[in-house]
Amino acid sequence: MNNVLISVENLSLRFPNHQVLSNLSFTVKRGDFLGVIGENGVGKTTLVRLILRQLRPSAGKIVLKKGLRIGYVPQFRNIDVEYPLSVKDFVSLNYTGIKLPWLSKKERARVDEVMGKVGLTQIADRPLGLASGGEKQKAYLAQALLKHPDLLILDESTASLDPNTKQELLDVVKRLNQEMGLTILFVSHDMQMVQKYPDYFLWLQRDHYRMGAVSELREDSKGELHV
Repeated sequence: MNNVLISVENLSLRFPNHQVLSNLSFTVKRGDFLGVIGENGVGKTTLVRLILRQLRPSAGKIVLKKGLRIGYVPQFRNIDVEYPLSVKDFVSLNYTGIKLPWLSKKERARVDEVMGKVGLTQIADRPLGLASGGEKQKAYLAQALLKHPDLLILDESTASLDPNTKQELLDVVKRLNQEMGLTILFVSHDMQMVQKYPDYFLWLQRDHYRMGAVSELREDSKGELHV
């Protein structure tokens, strides 16, 4: 159990006149890279909100490892070109909403460290509004890494990015998973990315779910995936 970060047991959630999740059970262990896939409306983001304690289940439970630290990377949100903060200052906002130079020496060093990990050092002083879409997502990723998370959740974080930028971002995430043992929960409807990067999949469907190794996913002649 010490190696288990998330244990989901018979989880169900029902909204008025609409069952979203039903009897869902799975575990996420330290070092896993899990892809959560499925069509729109099957409960992918709802599951994330349950893990983050933003929603309560109708039945069942989610048990998080005591003291679990979670980093969260949202879906791409465009930032106005006139946004005043630099990339580095934006990343530092995850320290209680303040920015440089009011951080401690240790905090400033940590900002520099995560900027290096995600490949933003060269544009640290560039206004975030002038950064590319991929660079902005890397800034959100750096924010999420700032406080040494045990689990990193990417909630449709590659949506709206072009294919090359998606791969560049996920290459960074995969490296963090392999080199640091960072546990990843990657929510996506992009089957190609899920086939390439995660080790395991959780496939949410309207009335059931499947889970297994990504190697079990097979693509048919129409480009549709099957287990």
